[in-house]
Amino acid sequence: MDLSALPVDPDAMLDGLRPWVECESPTWDAATVNRVMDIASRDLVIAGARIERIAGRMGFGDCVRATFPHPTPNEPGVLVMGHLDTVHPVGTLEKLPWRREGGRCWGPGILDMKGGNYIALEAIRQLARAGQTTPLPITYLLTSDEEVGSPSTRDLIEAEAARHRYVLVPEPARPDGGVVTGRYAIARFNLEAIGRPSHAGARLAEGRSAIKEMARKIVEIEDMTTEDCTFSVGVIHGGQWVNCVSTTCTGEALSMAKRQEDLDRGVARMLALAASSNDVQFKVTRGVTRPVWEPDGRTMALYEKANAIARSLGFAIPPQSSGGGSDGNFTGAMGIATLDGLGVAGAGAHTLDEHIVVDSMARRTRLLAGLLATLD
Repeated sequence: MDLSALPVDPDAMLDGLRPWVECESPTWDAATVNRVMDIASRDLVIAGARIERIAGRMGFGDCVRATFPHPTPNEPGVLVMGHLDTVHPVGTLEKLPWRREGGRCWGPGILDMKGGNYIALEAIRQLARAGQTTPLPITYLLTSDEEVGSPSTRDLIEAEAARHRYVLVPEPARPDGGVVTGRYAIARFNLEAIGRPSHAGARLAEGRSAIKEMARKIVEIEDMTTEDCTFSVGVIHGGQWVNCVSTTCTGEALSMAKRQEDLDRGVARMLALAASSNDVQFKVTRGVTRPVWEPDGRTMALYEKANAIARSLGFAIPPQSSGGGSDGNFTGAMGIATLDGLGVAGAGAHTLDEHIVVDSMARRTRLLAGLLATLD
């Protein structure tokens, strides 16, 4: 099959992608996530898929499982897996509107990872239009809570992946155009400081500030960072009135390590943190964790197939392990051949400069089409 001859049209793809991006879908707003699932479901059905809607839980949005016609539908096949939730709150479109300037296109979630999801769908459409029957059946799973660690969907992801031979994840391409063959382990933590209230103007000395205790702990936590394991505090909420000594302050911390044993030691250090004095309390509870995904023989064999396809198309996809978790952590850790970072190129993920490189859409679509057409 001549992949370079596939009539991939980036302009037409942008027209199709725009409704996905302009439907804002922050993780914690289940209704908005469900609306973008509706849009994606319609496009999947038009492409020939059979849709199953999986109800959300734990306050998160629904998931969508799409299967495509195949002569042997029950054979273990290829799972394409992506998320449609984003980190951007509703209203971000006012600051980061859809716009195209030259070879770039901006919008909330366009890089992470609505653009990648859309080119995966386009790859499937291109093969269908070319009359190409894939060696293995294809399932497409779209999930709703990846940006907060997939607490409600991990069991679904792992169960679905276990029924497949390969997993393809169209998360953003690496800055050098490469793909991801492994990811670091990640743990999240919930922090809570409890003080003693008092009137900040009249009886300041009688109070014990939860915010002050949290401030001490932020420094202590971040100073635990080493080359083997990093620690950062990214969310803080505390206080209600400026004239009241704060009673409670909560936060969230993240730890990341290249090796599982280093993360395990980091988790133990976090859970052992204690209050600075008897006048205040400080508690750490463990949140969701992504296991380390180390490249194995299966994954590297899958990479070599993808690399050969990329070379035939005239570009390089160097492999790398990466920080920043994805749902590929779960499937890779299960020992299932997983290739991540297959999505579009761009920059500014999770910021108000989030954009894609338009020219990358065609070559990455052809790469995905080549994988789907040859994996057996």
